[in-house]
Amino acid sequence: MTQNLIHLFDYNIAREDTSSLKYDGRLATFGTNDVMPMWVADMDFAIPEAISKALQTRANHPVFGYSIAPESLYEALMDWLLVKHHWQVKREWILLTPGVVPSLNLVVAALTAENAGVVVQPPVYFPFFTAVTNQNRRLIENPLVLKDDGLGKLQYEMDFEHLDSCAKDAGLLMLCSPHNPVGRVWSQGELQQLLAISKKHDLIVLADEIHADLVYANAQHHSLSNLALASEKLMSDESHRIITAVSPSKTFNIPGLGLSALIVPNQVHRLAIQSYLNTMGVSVTNPLNLVAFEAAYREGGDWLNALMAYLQNTCDEAIAFIHEHLPIINVIRPQGTYLLWLDCRKLKLNDASLNRFFIQEAKLGLSPGAMFGRGGEGFMRMNIGTTKANVMAALTRLQCALAQH
Repeated sequence: MTQNLIHLFDYNIAREDTSSLKYDGRLATFGTNDVMPMWVADMDFAIPEAISKALQTRANHPVFGYSIAPESLYEALMDWLLVKHHWQVKREWILLTPGVVPSLNLVVAALTAENAGVVVQPPVYFPFFTAVTNQNRRLIENPLVLKDDGLGKLQYEMDFEHLDSCAKDAGLLMLCSPHNPVGRVWSQGELQQLLAISKKHDLIVLADEIHADLVYANAQHHSLSNLALASEKLMSDESHRIITAVSPSKTFNIPGLGLSALIVPNQVHRLAIQSYLNTMGVSVTNPLNLVAFEAAYREGGDWLNALMAYLQNTCDEAIAFIHEHLPIINVIRPQGTYLLWLDCRKLKLNDASLNRFFIQEAKLGLSPGAMFGRGGEGFMRMNIGTTKANVMAALTRLQCALAQH
């Protein structure tokens, strides 16, 4: 089945004039439409047929009133987490939310006091920073460390000694797992070290696991919450201090439908988050995102397997091309996500000049590394969630621009 589906990802789908941020937002973002857009993290691939059929069936009903989530939706999510990640989640732990970015803000606002310390690990997805500062909390940075294994392989690691120091003055840690933008899938040992520090300092941990399903064959995702339960088998729900953000949006390319979930075993935390959500008057569900969410988790497995095989092949060819033809750029091989983290520091350009080079000379619209905070300077994030032909064409553009630079 996987082999039969892989060819579907080679089709170019015109996305212009569909109110696409990635395509129709180029002029506002880059000052020109004349760039190949490889920035915002959605993919150019058609969604699984099961999701399309579910949406079409619901769209054929002529009434679009207020909606509630059916129990079958929760069951689909629980079944997915159990089969895919060996994590047995209780129904009462699940809170539906209007997207993972709103969830980050929601948890910070509901579970920390004003001016409380919140730890983030840059370079990291930039809404982590604003989720803290928008709520008038104190940003505490525990930067990741880029290390060379001595064989030329670069990999990011956590600085646990520094994290232990940071945690003394914090109430919440925000973990990106798998990590955006650097592509790390944290090992079980690393996550257990993080759990030990969080327990020592009584930290709440918010784990953004939106990329958990997008993991390559050389790595394995471990849900932090599940590890905590496994390491302390007698842990009660009330003593559990891990909150997990999950969503089918990145996995199945439906971020525009805006439905996600928080897994919150601690009832006190859960009630506080739900209460805060209620005060905001936010409508979480609608007739279309409900059916897409359920269909994705219930019937999307074969499509995902094909996607990951395709992305693995694209990633391998892209990295081989960079090594052979773009030696001035170091690429960090991702263990997860469809994002390449390009180390462009050898070009010796400041961040503004580096961004201009990619836009004006290479005609590529990427995400500047500086937007991901400390440690992102001199880097660029490239979205390879498009046809392999597009990715290789983009790298050829970059090769030509570097030759003329």
